[in-house]
Amino acid sequence: MVVVWSKKARLELKKVFNYIALDSLKHAILVRDEIIDLTIALSEHSEKYALDKYKIDNDGSWRAFEKYHYRVSYKITATQIRVVRLRHTSKSPLYYK
Repeated sequence: MVVVWSKKARLELKKVFNYIALDSLKHAILVRDEIIDLTIALSEHSEKYALDKYKIDNDGSWRAFEKYHYRVSYKITATQIRVVRLRHTSKSPLYYK
């Protein structure tokens, strides 16, 4: 299965990278690359992570994981795994439909 990042999620990852790079380019690259690698691995085992507890009426296709205090939410469909959100865990939880 193919992993696709939404435009919004790609933009958030870019913001994370730029923010961390202000202090350390090395760490910005590390965080970005590890998050990307974890999403790529979803193509082999898409249900590895827990259901997304912030998705209202989750039908089981919405899942999420955290790395470096960033929460990555994704949706599993018949043809793809769509990364829809990247959010720092220090922010208030965002419930969504």
